[in-house]
Amino acid sequence: MLRCAALVLVFAAAAFAADRLYLKDGSYQLTNKYEVQSDRVRYYSTERSEWEEIPLELVDLDRTKGELKERETQLAADAKAEAEERAADKLARKQVAAIPVQPGAYDIRGEQTEAVKQAESKVVSNKKRSILKTISPIPLVPGKATIELDGDHAPLRIADTRPEFYFRLSDYERFEIVKLTPKKDARVVENLSILQIKEERLIDETIQKIEAFKKQEGELLYRIWPIKPLEPGEYALIQYTEGKMNPQIWDFTLDAK
Repeated sequence: MLRCAALVLVFAAAAFAADRLYLKDGSYQLTNKYEVQSDRVRYYSTERSEWEEIPLELVDLDRTKGELKERETQLAADAKAEAEERAADKLARKQVAAIPVQPGAYDIRGEQTEAVKQAESKVVSNKKRSILKTISPIPLVPGKATIELDGDHAPLRIADTRPEFYFRLSDYERFEIVKLTPKKDARVVENLSILQIKEERLIDETIQKIEAFKKQEGELLYRIWPIKPLEPGEYALIQYTEGKMNPQIWDFTLDAK
């Protein structure tokens, strides 16, 4: 009697949504509603489309309620994920609409998008230092050279270890996030090997690419962000054509502090 009274207080006249009403023998009844009434359970059979009853002592309420709770938890998690995805899509559309039509790199910080200043790079060989002109690359003698940026750090400092950028390309070329190599009063973007084969001059370029996700957001507009968190250091976004020695560079310093 005490058991029945307690069950009545908790379950009487309460309806639940469930896929399965489990029995203590391991079987189950398919239902979308059930309610405990005194010493029996009344449930709506989705197989037979009618209300039926079964003795309470045969029903495994703990397992039934446990599965229902798990399902509700999963539904809540799915709903939250869907809401977050919708919010992210809305923010992305807002960001895309705010990107200027001018080619360049743009830093994303929450709802703010700021243009990244393009860096001036130089070709450094054993013989001389020359300003790199992207339209008409400077002729180089065979040997080793580097493409460098002056200074120990970039003007742009970022704390986010997985920063996101938009790239409005000036042409359909390659673009990457690259790690720069520190050098005294400079940072190395590329290592060049210039080879002279008969009358043809070949340039082998070596850069430290960072694995990144890339997503096209429009005509010549892409979003890029690293797959893994970046370590503190010097980095750059570059747009280039292999073998042309024509990189456009937007540098940044990752300072987790």
